[in-house]
Amino acid sequence: MPKLTVITIVYNNVRDIERTINSVLKQTYKNIEYIIVDGKSTDGTLAVIAKYKERISRIISEPDKGIYDAMNKGLALATGDYILFMNSGDEIYDEQTVEDVFDSSPGADIYYGETEMFNDNWESLGRRRHEAPEIFNWKSFQFGMNISHQAIYVRRSITEPYDLKYKYSSDIDWIIKSAKKASNIVNVHRYVAKYLVGGMSKKKHRESLKERFEIFTKYYGLIPNVLNHIFIAGNLAIYFIKHRRTND
Repeated sequence: MPKLTVITIVYNNVRDIERTINSVLKQTYKNIEYIIVDGKSTDGTLAVIAKYKERISRIISEPDKGIYDAMNKGLALATGDYILFMNSGDEIYDEQTVEDVFDSSPGADIYYGETEMFNDNWESLGRRRHEAPEIFNWKSFQFGMNISHQAIYVRRSITEPYDLKYKYSSDIDWIIKSAKKASNIVNVHRYVAKYLVGGMSKKKHRESLKERFEIFTKYYGLIPNVLNHIFIAGNLAIYFIKHRRTND
């Protein structure tokens, strides 16, 4: 039974933090280290966390330099064999998820699965537009981020700290770096996470897209990246046309 470190980043999210905590604590898989990194919340979030302090491995609450700085703090504290980031507002899919992930294949460097999207009223929006690929490697993000960071379990020994020069898309860089080091990547063929849409990368969409382009150019080259983005734009247009017809 490998040890999984689940890290939750939160700042002033008293409405959603309890959902996230319960999704971790109710797992049938018991070898879980749970770390919560709070950015010095002032809205009652810490009072909610305190209700569960006996079942949470580590809680820190202090100002940070942004979400990826906070995620690095969690990484530095982690002692598990694998890392999973499940930030406030998101959930591990169901109580059996972690057990199913590790039962799928022993000893993988990375496990990944599918994500279900939810709106601000916690109503399902269905699967992410970018479906998780049947086979994943470090080149798989060429046509878009098809695995969310809530849906990927990474062996801690192949992880690095998040690059703080990226403020909105450092998770993409982090996953690609890890995937380049991985020798065994397993698709668990199930939903593993519920994702609350509207995070920082959505609020700062233009800046996030610029960072993504820079990251993809670094790994895939400028000309291939430009051509890939033309392909992405075409697929996006087709998606919205089909989606609009369905709504009509």
